[in-house]
Amino acid sequence: MNVLIVDDQGPFRAAARRLVALVAGWQVVAEAVSGEEALAMVARSAPSLILMDINLPGISGIEATRRILATHPHIPIILVSTYAAEDLPPDAHTCGATGYIRKEHLTPSRLRALVHP
Repeated sequence: MNVLIVDDQGPFRAAARRLVALVAGWQVVAEAVSGEEALAMVARSAPSLILMDINLPGISGIEATRRILATHPHIPIILVSTYAAEDLPPDAHTCGATGYIRKEHLTPSRLRALVHP
């Protein structure tokens, strides 16, 4: 599984890199700090999974998810943020993301379960 991490916070990207490394057969192939950069990185790095922060500079992670899935509908995208599930922006439920997980709940087993239910 080739993973693209999209988050504007360096500490979270570092934590997500370590988490992905704990999953057998998974590797980080690219990182992006904005929605626009994520769009460009999808074409360059051919990820098979994207971890997408919701709040990003420029276009939001929700809008980036819509745009990526319009041209790459086969890529699962997991939204990650600090929002409680009941506080998610309404369009988070309709953007096509495979799932959502709070950043503080992100573990290898939860991540695998979202991708391979």
